[in-house]
This record gives sequence, C-alpha cells and structure tokens, in this order.
Amino acid sequence: MTKGKKNIVYDLLRGSFLTDESSFKNWRVLIFVVALLLMMIYSAHSADAKVVQIAELNKKKRELRAEDVDTSTQLMKMKLESSIRDKVKSKGLYPAKKPPQKIKVTYSKE
Repeated sequence: MTKGKKNIVYDLLRGSFLTDESSFKNWRVLIFVVALLLMMIYSAHSADAKVVQIAELNKKKRELRAEDVDTSTQLMKMKLESSIRDKVKSKGLYPAKKPPQKIKVTYSKE
C-alpha cells in the first residue's frame, strides 16, 4: 500500500474522522444511523412480541373451542328424550299411554 492509503486506514482506525474540524457532519450522519438502528431493533422486538401473543391467543382459542364442543355435546345428551325419561322416572312421572287430545274453545256471542 502507498503511504497515502496507509494514512487513510490509520486515520479511520484511530477515529480521526470524528475528531477533526469537519467532523460535525459525520456526527450527524452517525447519530442518524444509530437512531435508525435503534428504531429497527425496537420494531423487530415489537413484532416478535406480537407473534408470541398471537400464538398464545390461538392456543387459548383452540382450548375454548374444544370446551364449547364438549359443552354442546353434554347439552345434546341432556336434551335426549331417553335421558329426560330416566330423570323424571325417579319422580314418578311416566310417558302417557294414549296421545294427548286437542281442546277447542269456542266463544258464543250473546
């Protein structure tokens, strides 16, 4: 390498581009880049947190859906005529031997 290139590399490693008279514009660019990096890191962490939250909510949704199916199955079993007969049999109620009759009510105009 030539002496000019060696000086440039040495100045870069020493950080003289931050301490020279014209370094104010370098500091502005450096602070801007650091701010962008911090925003990028924050946004990545925020996205990861949302992904974890979505996974937890999906798991809870599946559990609640399974509970709903179990509950509706139990309700359907409770509504069956045979289960209702078994429950009221202990109270002395039995199905009617003859079908019910309709009662008609007529009004007379007087």
